[in-house]
Amino acid sequence: MAEKEEIEKEIMKLQNLERQLQAVMIQKQQMQLQMSETDLALEELVKAKGEVYKSIGSVMIKTTAAEAKTDLEGKKTLLTSRIKMMDGQYEKLKGELMRLQKKLSAELGSGSSDEGA
Repeated sequence: MAEKEEIEKEIMKLQNLERQLQAVMIQKQQMQLQMSETDLALEELVKAKGEVYKSIGSVMIKTTAAEAKTDLEGKKTLLTSRIKMMDGQYEKLKGELMRLQKKLSAELGSGSSDEGA
C-alpha cells in the first residue's frame, strides 16, 4: 500500500514537472517574440529619418535615434540572457522529467508482475 502511495506522489510530481516545462516553453516563446519585435524595431530605426519616438507605457516620448538604438540594444541583450536562462531551466526540468519517467516505468513494470501473484 505504501508503495502505491509513493508511486502516486511520483506521478503527481511528474505532472507538476510537465506543467513547469510547459510554462518555461511559453515564457521562452514570449521572449523570442519580444526579441523579434526588438530586431524589427532596430531595422526600422536604421531607416528612420527625422523624429523618433519610443513608447513608455501608454505614452510616446520623442527621443534621439541614438538613444532609441541604445535602449533597444540593451533590451536585446537582456532578452538574450533571459532566453539562455530559460534554456537552462528547460534542460534541467527535461532531465528531471525523463529521470522520473524512467523510474516510474520501472516501478510500474515491476509492480504489475507483483499484482498478478
